[in-house]
Amino acid sequence: MRTFPPERIVCLTEETVETLYLLGQEDRIVGVSGYAVRPARVRCEKPRVSAFTSADIPKIMALEPDLVLTFSDLQADIAAALLRQGVTVFGYNQRDVAGILAMIRSLGALVGVADRAEALAAGYEARLAGIAARAKGRARPVVYFEEWDEPMISGIRWVSQLVEIAGGRDAFPELSAQKAAKDRILTSRQVIDARPDIILASWCGKKVRPEKIAARPGWDTIPAVRNGRIHEIKSPLILQPGPAALTDGLEAICDALG
Repeated sequence: MRTFPPERIVCLTEETVETLYLLGQEDRIVGVSGYAVRPARVRCEKPRVSAFTSADIPKIMALEPDLVLTFSDLQADIAAALLRQGVTVFGYNQRDVAGILAMIRSLGALVGVADRAEALAAGYEARLAGIAARAKGRARPVVYFEEWDEPMISGIRWVSQLVEIAGGRDAFPELSAQKAAKDRILTSRQVIDARPDIILASWCGKKVRPEKIAARPGWDTIPAVRNGRIHEIKSPLILQPGPAALTDGLEAICDALG
């Protein structure tokens, strides 16, 4: 890092982009992931330099970044390539609500606005606590969250926690602790046996087809299918471990739970 706070930041996932905008530090961003859509104006304000598991290294280098922000082991090869080019890389790996809040606080400190980041994170904590308090004492519907359809993959930890905060009960809480998607693969029989009251689906950028879910063999016995309670949650709202999940993503879950 040539300067502190860094003046030229490239964000290779959406949640750090949104966080920097919320902290009023968007002028520091010089490049973003192709999946960055929050806030909407980022799509016309910042050059796109990466997908999720691939990046245009020459394009990133041409931006002369002081810092590149990455996420998870899935971007490890990108991080290594940039490190070999002499770029400072900071990798996040948040997989639960506490990790999201820690990322916000850490990123705020990294760009010199720790007080703003603390206020932002504390505001989210208060909101989450308020929603959880309103759900307390109510009947908790069983919720199956589907992150992908072929193969079927259940929700990751932060999604499971947000379902619980909203007043639901994750159908597969034991799987949510598994960080890798391959470790959260389900069989159709497991879902049928879990008898979820509500099905939430977010197919990681692919449009959800509720009718295809309902038509799966044997699924007509599932309460969620019988009662027409299959809901799509758009992936930018819930599958990015950042502010979107804590706000609009959680709101979408609350709406689905009714």
